[in-house]
Amino acid sequence: MSRRKKIQADEDGFNFDIGDIGNFDLPDVDTSLFDVLSDDEGEETRYIKPKVYTRKPDFVMYDNAVKLARDIEMTEGSRYDVIVNGSFIFGDFLEAFIVRNNAKCKKLTISTLSMNQNNIDSLHNLITHGYIDELNLIISAYFYNMEIRALIPYIYRHLDIDNRLQLAVANVHTKTAQFETLGGKKIIAHGSANLRSSGSIEQFTIEESPELYDFYDEFFSRILERYQTIRKPVWGKDAWADLIRKKFND
Repeated sequence: MSRRKKIQADEDGFNFDIGDIGNFDLPDVDTSLFDVLSDDEGEETRYIKPKVYTRKPDFVMYDNAVKLARDIEMTEGSRYDVIVNGSFIFGDFLEAFIVRNNAKCKKLTISTLSMNQNNIDSLHNLITHGYIDELNLIISAYFYNMEIRALIPYIYRHLDIDNRLQLAVANVHTKTAQFETLGGKKIIAHGSANLRSSGSIEQFTIEESPELYDFYDEFFSRILERYQTIRKPVWGKDAWADLIRKKFND
């Protein structure tokens, strides 16, 4: 019979149910075998004793997106590695984290294999309440084809507000979210979790890292430029510069 494992984090006071992972128990690590395998001459053996790690405070396990957003403190250079269960909704975490920290996002770029209507509504709330100046959404071609008559029109109707949205469609399997705040922090979240819950154990890392942010931003900017689906209007000085360029090039 398959078993369910629960990991209790005493200092946080929550249960984390990792679900059905197969017909086996997780044993305690017994390293006494390596005493038998040691060479009598004192030479090194081919076998390496496994290391047993103590979980650090910034390695966390959560089943509730809002609680995680409340508990982490994203300071300069900080990093959290997170394991979440199948009920965790990454899109809810993004909204809760941004609102809790009153983080004004100059630009929020998200890449995801898939999403749901609740994720779209969450992003709509962030835009309409002034938390996002520019939203770049990169979705998979698979998702676009599956939702061409349902969620894709819904995205355009609910997120294309005041010319803030760009939607790109490409053969991506990446799951990232990155934003630069008005205060200058550059935050990137990356891992296996899509915006919506998958019913599976997932992992992601969230960190404040200008170097990593710039790396991802450069890569996804190229995808956005090549696979964008919204023709942006050209205003003011940019429009005049285009006219002058055309005149002298003709």
